[in-house]
Amino acid sequence: MLAEKRFMEEALKEARSASFEGEAPVGAVVVRDGEVISRGHNEVEKYGDASRHAEMLALKRAAFKLGTRYLTDCVLYVTMEPCPMCAGACLHFRLGAVCFGAYDKNAGALGSVTDIGCGLFGKELPVYGGFMREECASLLNEYFKEKR
Repeated sequence: MLAEKRFMEEALKEARSASFEGEAPVGAVVVRDGEVISRGHNEVEKYGDASRHAEMLALKRAAFKLGTRYLTDCVLYVTMEPCPMCAGACLHFRLGAVCFGAYDKNAGALGSVTDIGCGLFGKELPVYGGFMREECASLLNEYFKEKR
């Protein structure tokens, strides 16, 4: 089954770590054969690097661990809908599927604002959005409420 609660709960742990570190609370895990093989959470503020999104870190770590640039048999679980950069990375890594929690009405690139997961490289990226949406969105809402 694509959407498994235990994997999104692992992504939520990563998101909480990001929040604790003063980052936007987004967390991600890459799963292969029912096992979490990599994780990541936002590190944009920590490193002053706009590319250090949770998805980017988790995908890079998974590829390094597996010794391949293609993650066709992996699923990315992420607490927020990927932005265009991260959605593009999902395609370039040839990810097997994406399962995300909260929709991003400002920059979501897998269905909300745009959908770049359709047909690039001659393959459709399977996407399951809104999984555990409330839990994921509440972390983001709390974070941005404090920032304002």
